[in-house]
Amino acid sequence: MKFLAPLALLFAAPAQAGDKPPEFLDNGGAFPLSEAVQVGNIIYLSGQLGIDESGRALVTGGIEPETKRTMDRIGNTLAKYGLDHDALFKCTVMLADISDFAAFNTVYKSYFKPGRYPSRSAFQTAGLVLDARVEVECWAWNPKGKEEPTE
Repeated sequence: MKFLAPLALLFAAPAQAGDKPPEFLDNGGAFPLSEAVQVGNIIYLSGQLGIDESGRALVTGGIEPETKRTMDRIGNTLAKYGLDHDALFKCTVMLADISDFAAFNTVYKSYFKPGRYPSRSAFQTAGLVLDARVEVECWAWNPKGKEEPTE
């Protein structure tokens, strides 16, 4: 029975994340997902692509412009909570071609202060929506008491 106690703590931990239910940031209904969800002090951002202002196509020019637009879109989501890229602590990067890794990093690192990079995983995937070259999803720290999201 002693071995069950750690399991009980593991499954009880999410309930201790906060006394409020998850807060969902609507994405405008374009897709069946939330732009972000806050649970406790953590905001889980959905994966972002380098979609242009029309919201229907990728920016042109390859991995660098796509990465810039992707990171700008992440910044736009964070701004709805009164945050910026400094709040990010974990990112997952999906690349259509792992040989774009160095070019991706050149743009990506410009969004962070030196020495303040989020932890990160990166991998090549077999395909992304709209044939994108990159998709990035992130987790951000937003202590309760900060601004509620604005739409």
